[in-house]
Amino acid sequence: MDRKHNIYGSAKIASNPRLERSDATKLKHQSITLDERQRQIAEKAVREVCDYRKYNLRAINVRTNHVHTVVTAAQKPEPVLDAFKSYATRALREAGLVSMKVKLWARHGSTIYLWKERDVAKAIEYVMLGQGDELFRLDDE
Repeated sequence: MDRKHNIYGSAKIASNPRLERSDATKLKHQSITLDERQRQIAEKAVREVCDYRKYNLRAINVRTNHVHTVVTAAQKPEPVLDAFKSYATRALREAGLVSMKVKLWARHGSTIYLWKERDVAKAIEYVMLGQGDELFRLDDE
């Protein structure tokens, strides 16, 4: 990840076909693209984790190939991320929308500590507004 280009409002990194080909050769199966129904189920699963474990879900944006969240939790972020992945995977499989053979998520994910409220606000803005308009919707729940 290039953190200098992963800032809300900054220019996007130009496509790099050589890097894309290199990444594609490392895939063990075809990458997954979540459709609208799958995105809804994944979002519901993340919300259920937060409700059950009393995490404060500040923002969520489920994309076709990844999920962004901003969460306040009284623990390290890695177990929070693991729970999100587990619950979403189970929900998608129970709905019959993902095969048992498919590995949905990357091995890890970005787990950034946000210590200042202004950083939390920037992260929320990035999650909700910095992902492109094609899937944007207001959070009505």
